[in-house]
Parts: sequence; C-alpha cells; structure tokens
Amino acid sequence: MSRTDLIADVFTIIRNAILIKRDAVDVPASGNIKEIMAILKKNEYIDNFKLIEDKKQGLVRVYLKYTAGKSAIRNIKRVSKPGLRVYVKGKKVPSVLRGRGIAIVSTSKGVITDKEAREQGIGGEVIGYVW
Repeated sequence: MSRTDLIADVFTIIRNAILIKRDAVDVPASGNIKEIMAILKKNEYIDNFKLIEDKKQGLVRVYLKYTAGKSAIRNIKRVSKPGLRVYVKGKKVPSVLRGRGIAIVSTSKGVITDKEAREQGIGGEVIGYVW
C-alpha cells in the first residue's frame, strides 16, 4: 500500500500513541520527518528521537514527553495536504494559540517554526500546527 501523505500519517501515529500513553513510537523516516522531529525536540514537545536503519526506508523512533501524566503535545494537526497546499507570505505567517503553540513551515531555508519565519521575513508552505 502506498502512502500519499507521509507527514499526515506520522502525525496520526503520534496522536494515537499519545492517546494510549506510549513512551516511544516508530514512524517512517524521510528528510522532512527528521527536520520536523528536530523542531519538536528543540521546542520541547518530545524528549528525543533517533534514526533506526532497516533495509528499506528507515525508521525514526520518537520518545514522547509526558509531564505529570499529561503529554507535552496536546494536539498535532496537518494543515497543508497533497490536494490543497497552504502557502503564506512572510508577513502573514500564522500564530498558533497566540504564541503558545508552533506552526511548522517549509521554506526555502528549510523547515522552520512560525517564529523563525517571522523573524527572517520569509514565508512558505504551512506543514502543520502543534500545541
């Protein structure tokens, strides 16, 4: 079975793992997924992640973060989809929950957060929201 939207699949895997309170979950690897996980780790939404080699695409093991029994990720949502891409200009980069969450934006400078995109004044494709 082929996957049309790997990022949406990864977000769903993480959401489902949080619902059953798993400590770690394996997701398929790709360049964008690795960059998204690095952003989530930098913003303290996950504890850590590591790459696992197999003979195929590879896996990323994501160690989820919990504080007092509650997940650091309250929700993770895909915005831009293969059927409907969502692009924003540098001055119109969205803010999530008035700055309490992050928007992940794919720009010409790589995958960055909404705050970094605003500081650099660049726009791009809005991948998703995390809060």
